[in-house]
Amino acid sequence: MNVPLRTRYLIYIAAVHLVLIALIWRVLRDEKVIFIASELLILLSVYIALRLYRAFRQPSEFIASGIEAIQDKDFTVKFVPTGNLEVDDLIRVYNLMIDQLRQERTRQVEQKFFLDKLIEAAPIAILIFDFDERIASVNPRACQLLGMKPSEIIDKQLPELGYSLLAQVADLADGESRTMKPNGIETYRVLRSNFMDRGFRRSFLMIEELTPEILATEKKAYSKVIRMMAHEVNNSIGAVNSILDVTKAYVSEPDVQHAIRVAIERNDRLNRFMRRFADVVRLPQPQKRLADVAMLVRNVVRLMQTQAYGRGISLTGFAEETTVLLIDIEQMEQVLVNVIKNAIEACEPGQQVEVINNARFLLIRNNGQPIPEALAVNLFNPFYSTKPEGQGIGLTLTREVLLNHQFSFSLKTSEAGWTEFLIEFAQSQS
Repeated sequence: MNVPLRTRYLIYIAAVHLVLIALIWRVLRDEKVIFIASELLILLSVYIALRLYRAFRQPSEFIASGIEAIQDKDFTVKFVPTGNLEVDDLIRVYNLMIDQLRQERTRQVEQKFFLDKLIEAAPIAILIFDFDERIASVNPRACQLLGMKPSEIIDKQLPELGYSLLAQVADLADGESRTMKPNGIETYRVLRSNFMDRGFRRSFLMIEELTPEILATEKKAYSKVIRMMAHEVNNSIGAVNSILDVTKAYVSEPDVQHAIRVAIERNDRLNRFMRRFADVVRLPQPQKRLADVAMLVRNVVRLMQTQAYGRGISLTGFAEETTVLLIDIEQMEQVLVNVIKNAIEACEPGQQVEVINNARFLLIRNNGQPIPEALAVNLFNPFYSTKPEGQGIGLTLTREVLLNHQFSFSLKTSEAGWTEFLIEFAQSQS
């Protein structure tokens, strides 16, 4: 049994003085004066012992109070010197330690506050994991990217979120980064790293969207090339056609005249070909005005039905309700024509193309030839085409128009076998 030191000290003092009292009583009880003097000395000794006991206890009391304050994380408690040299040394050391702890705690709180604000305002999606690789916290950009509330993300592992990009980087090791293009449009750089928390390593994931920078760089590059090509081709074709027209007037040989006409027609086709490329570069910013998207869809479907029926394909449109949005009618009409035309060309006789419209999205889908996964990521690359005679202008123009309207869009083949071009309105109109 462990007896506290103060209890043992008090027992010892009490025992010593009881023995002294007993001895004095036994030896000096007949000497009244000496006996009384001895008893007074014993009482003085008891008083001095208690004073010493209190002096010994004072550092312990200070230590106990200091420990309690530290346990309560109260770093404002400081002690005033007592005049006792030994105790004052202890108080000075304690007060110095408390000052340092308070300063360190204040610094940590300020740094944590700054870091939290920095993470919250960061344009990069950040997911921080706990020691079990479950998501412990996320910033607003991550919630926006995933389209979920924090409560739907916290305490889950990456594959459990059902987001394809995160599922693909679940095997990413600390210190590794990966650039990904999950749907052929958005480009992301994903970095996984770690930090130390209470002596243990915790991981975090940063997802940076590179799409705007890449699109701007792409457009700047191909715009310069196309402008240069168009300028040179137009100048050359104009001069060559003038020479051919003059030559044709001086030539009577039918075969030569036919050859000149073929050359002129070929130059004209080349000129139109280059103008189509230049149209993508010169695409103006949308002149938006309120328009009924449902009516626009019905008109384009009616326009394209002749082409669809000629190929033995069913083209139908479904509009749940009137959808009034701020759009550039001419540009959006061209987008619908391009997308529906591609859907028709992907189908065989007897297959279907459906156009579905409501207040939140516009969906053009077909059950024709599916898009291979290897090609899906390249569909919206500038001037990329899977058709032997195609130039990839249609989807490039479509991409530019939709990006200028700030509409989200995607093109993929679903598990049910339908190839779906989805244009989402809700986010951009909110």
